[in-house]
Amino acid sequence: MALQADAGAGALLPLALNGRHAIRICIDRGGTFSDCVGVFPVEPSNEFPSGERIVVVKLLSEDPEHYPDAPREGIRRILEIATGKPHPRSQPLDTSNITFIRMGTTVATNALLERKGEVCALVITKGFHDLLKIGNQARPRIFDLSIAKPDVLYKDVVQIDERVMLVGYTMDPRAASTNDKHASTSVLGKSGEYVDILSAPDWDAVRSDLQKVYDSGIRSVAICLMHSYTFTAHEETVGRIAHDIGFSHITLSSDLVPMIKIVPRAHSATADAYLTPVIRRYVDGFSSGFDDGILDMRVDFMQSDGGLAPVDRFSGLRAILSGPAAGVVGYAVTSYSIDEKVPVIGFDMGGTSTDVSRFDGRFEHVFETTTAGVTVQAPQLDINTVAAGGGSRLFFRNGLMTVGPESAGAHPGPTCYRKGGPLAVTDANLLLGRLRAEYFPHIFGDNEDQPLDLQAPRDLFVKLTDRINSEMRAERIALGQAHSDKSTEQVALGFLHVANEAMCRPIRALTEAKGHDVQRHALACFGGAGGQHACAVAANLGIRRVFVHRLASVLSAYGLGLAEVVHEEQAPSADVCSEGTIEALLLRLTNLADTCREKLSKQGFSNSQIKFERFLNMRYDGTDTAIMVPEPTDKSTFVSEFEAMHQQEFGFVHQGRDIIVDDLRVRARGVLAETEYGHVYTELRTMKKRFIHMPETHPAFVDYASVYFKSGYHDTAMLKLDDLASGDVITGPAIVLNSNSTILIEPGWTATVTSEQLVLDHLDNTSDRSSSISEGKLATEEVDPIRLSVFAHRFMSIAEQMGRTLEKTSVSTNIKERLDFSCALFDQLGNLVANAPHIPVHLGSMSHAVKFQLERFSNNLSEGDVIMANHPQAGGSHLPDITIITPVFKDSRIIFFVASRGHHADIGGILPGSMPPTSRELYQEGASTMGVKIVKRGELQEDEIRRVLVQEPARYPECSGTRNYRDVLSDLKAQIAANHRGIGLVHHLCGEYGLDVVQAYMSHIQRTAEAAVRSLLKETRKTSGARQLKSHDFMDDGSKINLCVEIDEDGNALFDFSGTSPEVYSNTNAPPSVTYSAIIYCLRCMVRNELPLNQGCLAPVRVVIPEGTFLHPSATAAVVGGNVLTSQRLCDVVLSAFGAAAASQGCMNNLTFGVPATEKDGRHYEGWGYYETVAGGHGAGPSWDGQSGVHTHMTNTRITDPEIFERRYPVVLHQFSLRASTGGDGAHKGGDGCIREIEFLEAMSVSLLTERRVFSPPGLEGGHNGARGINLWKRYIPQSKEGFRVLNLGGKNTVFVGPKDRIVVMTPGGGGYGHT
Repeated sequence: MALQADAGAGALLPLALNGRHAIRICIDRGGTFSDCVGVFPVEPSNEFPSGERIVVVKLLSEDPEHYPDAPREGIRRILEIATGKPHPRSQPLDTSNITFIRMGTTVATNALLERKGEVCALVITKGFHDLLKIGNQARPRIFDLSIAKPDVLYKDVVQIDERVMLVGYTMDPRAASTNDKHASTSVLGKSGEYVDILSAPDWDAVRSDLQKVYDSGIRSVAICLMHSYTFTAHEETVGRIAHDIGFSHITLSSDLVPMIKIVPRAHSATADAYLTPVIRRYVDGFSSGFDDGILDMRVDFMQSDGGLAPVDRFSGLRAILSGPAAGVVGYAVTSYSIDEKVPVIGFDMGGTSTDVSRFDGRFEHVFETTTAGVTVQAPQLDINTVAAGGGSRLFFRNGLMTVGPESAGAHPGPTCYRKGGPLAVTDANLLLGRLRAEYFPHIFGDNEDQPLDLQAPRDLFVKLTDRINSEMRAERIALGQAHSDKSTEQVALGFLHVANEAMCRPIRALTEAKGHDVQRHALACFGGAGGQHACAVAANLGIRRVFVHRLASVLSAYGLGLAEVVHEEQAPSADVCSEGTIEALLLRLTNLADTCREKLSKQGFSNSQIKFERFLNMRYDGTDTAIMVPEPTDKSTFVSEFEAMHQQEFGFVHQGRDIIVDDLRVRARGVLAETEYGHVYTELRTMKKRFIHMPETHPAFVDYASVYFKSGYHDTAMLKLDDLASGDVITGPAIVLNSNSTILIEPGWTATVTSEQLVLDHLDNTSDRSSSISEGKLATEEVDPIRLSVFAHRFMSIAEQMGRTLEKTSVSTNIKERLDFSCALFDQLGNLVANAPHIPVHLGSMSHAVKFQLERFSNNLSEGDVIMANHPQAGGSHLPDITIITPVFKDSRIIFFVASRGHHADIGGILPGSMPPTSRELYQEGASTMGVKIVKRGELQEDEIRRVLVQEPARYPECSGTRNYRDVLSDLKAQIAANHRGIGLVHHLCGEYGLDVVQAYMSHIQRTAEAAVRSLLKETRKTSGARQLKSHDFMDDGSKINLCVEIDEDGNALFDFSGTSPEVYSNTNAPPSVTYSAIIYCLRCMVRNELPLNQGCLAPVRVVIPEGTFLHPSATAAVVGGNVLTSQRLCDVVLSAFGAAAASQGCMNNLTFGVPATEKDGRHYEGWGYYETVAGGHGAGPSWDGQSGVHTHMTNTRITDPEIFERRYPVVLHQFSLRASTGGDGAHKGGDGCIREIEFLEAMSVSLLTERRVFSPPGLEGGHNGARGINLWKRYIPQSKEGFRVLNLGGKNTVFVGPKDRIVVMTPGGGGYGHT
């Protein structure tokens, strides 16, 4: 189809079609711009051989001074252009010329981001009224001392006194099925699981509570009860009562998303109740601007899953990614070839952010995502968003050039928008000539008729360049080194390099995290800002072909016209997928398909127009990682398809382990015409190409423009896209223009014009790369702020990709699901270069571990060696944290190290889980090694691994070796694989820039961090008015941590822990590496702006820890509590000394329970265990209140969802809520702790390893202390009046509970800050 964007004067719509509903309108309302596309028939001609004409209108999404609603304004303008008749804004729009309206909108997204949704209430099971505030208990940014996170969406909560319990539990080694134990009174749930009703609601009380909510003015309610994914009766009754009372919007979680996991399901229901009324009001307001014909017209909205829904079925929950989803459909249909099967990465760069996605012939969906702090369950296209768009702001902070995450938005927009906005990416492109003001829409200024302003951004760039040069010059002079000033153009180009690198990170994550090679993809570039960055982003990724659609700037709007109406049905399950169950599962899929057919038939689709995709959501028993598996089209089975997908994504399969079906899903599409995927590859093969060697002689030529590239300004030909013909080939540099986008063809690229696309191909650039390497070798001494910023991204990306490899290839719950691991990159001396933001307690200690092994093995390391270590004296933290270290060689010398540390589920000792609360000696905590090669010259040494982990620990009294050797070995192999991934990435980086440059910037990046920390220390000395900062605190056993910090005028600091108590005969001893971790973490937190965390943070710091103290214990001292308890107290002491924050809960609240393996009646039954850490109160600070129910400081692990918790183990979670009023009072109040009450249904051992049960978390600057924690054992006494005997367990204990016993963990609150 020949495409043309037209906005000419006069009537374009044939007169015979006037008033005949001939114009199809599609609109993408984005964060900055709204793109409107109108398509209508015309007489076929050479100009329009397909007989269709396209009109494009682009306008600001928010411009209240000129129009109230951008989509409606866009339709008005399209109608005026098409008909040649005025359509006044003051009159309802005439619908007689409109066939349909399709829209993708950010209304729901914006309401969620800005918290401007409907006032609503949440109805939830008693004991869980704070569940959504706690969530998974992890904080969003580990270095944010204020722990800023969005609040919950609901205003009020109603607790329903009801409870159901699943029958049986999946970890039971004695039962073939969880349903084996169901009683005659048990109820069969929709998932096939039986439930017991422990308590039914008092419906009169429910009605009374809901009436109070209604009387308060709330009209929207979300209802989510425990296990309602399978047992829906209680939710349905509550819904009927709410309807009778008069609530105008009622969301039942069991209807909305019948999937296990109450936290995301409740978030989803609340989001729907919060957003759907907003959507309804927007739709009503939008419709009110049309005449009555709108009532009979088809108006569809794009859903987050890439399918259209009629306006009356469009809900807030499914609207969150409405706009981006349309773009995925657009590039998928136009850029993917069914014959070539080259997967395509979508790169949608808009004004506010950039969305990246992937298409390989099937839309990839995810079913649990987090947007604006709200984790929802709903099918959504797998779209990753990075805060780097045309409006992303530009900063120079701590010696680094950063882009975003702050955005200039649509109002005021970038500086060039003539509204007084800040410098942004768009300004950099404009300054460098890559964006041409004369060809950008003239929609700016008071009268909406001005072009982009070039002078204002130039003035600001000059000022910014002067500042950068001044700071860099001063730094170089201080080091006695030469400095070369950057030009304004070099600075602007540098910011574009940094922006491009930021956008590459999510693309690498999207592809490589799923086991795909990014270089084997094509890139489909679209969005208003994408054309200026396409070549550079592709080159960074090693992608050699880019597709830019002729309507790339409005492809999301165009994609709406290619989309299909979709209806989905889903049902829960708990079945094992086997030969005995597959027939019943397939029958359930058929029933779901029949429901879908009925829904689409009511929308006017015939049976022949309805197509089905059927899925099973499958996972291995004992894991939480499910994969949505499509029904095989060949002779393979669901099981074999699942295993193939698991192997592809995670690198292994679990032989002999049951495969569980969590959900059944049917996606039905209403298809008016079969989708015709782009035939661009065929066109490229068959077309006759014409190279444009002399652009000025071509009809498309406009002019030459001076455009800045790395080598300087180049005369760059500008050509109009509409005047280029299929087969034309342009050699870069060049600029291709159309009315709504600018496409930059960089040097080293060609662009081939096809009927629908501009196809960019990367030429061989071997010589360019060699030149780049040789240039770099000349510049290893002089730090370049541009390269420094790019390398900061690249180094961090390496650590992040190592982490993704470890997460996907590991098997244990601790590493794969709780994410209790860290990965890092080190220089040739063992100094930390980059540590992905995983677990803070690992941060500083891993460098000690690497340096220890470097010294230990000295000259006895060879290529292919891998070292395992976990001993506290060898840089370890506690024994379950095993570090895997791999040296990397070139020319027989070590050039850098990579390392990964993971918390292993069991490495032996006196108790399962290797976290004994009463250990006195190190051997009681499990296997330990100062360092052993587990791979020698590439050969795995499994005998040595078994000796260290199984045989050695078992030699000690009452101790065992690892109780799950198979999983531990698998996780060690995953760590080795993660290290191998890091090695490959750094080798690639060295090949790109040269080893000397990479190593130089490893040093430069550390000096940058050093400078930032040194500046912090100088400022602290200045503002405190004191050379010494002092603080102390006590452990619950009375042991004192004493700290004195001395800061000199050069910003050097001495952290002196003299006066700290001696080593203790318990397990709260902490090796020195833990103290270093606490210090580096606290310093990084106190540096407010973005800063790469590395060894440089400790360069200005000297630490004194007297030997023999419990912060520098002997080699045999027990340390398990030092890592999880003392580390937290160290952070409180350091932050208190600096006056940065009041004490947080000072504990990780470690809880373990389980049963050992047993032999009974000649049969062996496997044991099992569970470990969790529980959140608490966060300390307040000078400008913030403490957060409640969150993990603080040295940990950030997730907690198991309550429904998964009860499905997997013989427990009932009666309460998981905030512990009200436990945060310390003050000008800023400390956060509250949590209450977690667990009933045990079988006999087992329970261990608690906690702190702050004696000494309260101190307030600061007059703020009050937070409340102490308490651990209770409620022993079930059936004969007693109370039913329980309540015992205080103290902070550290192991007990053996019986059925119906309960453990109640009440975690401490955070200290308050400042006088009230």
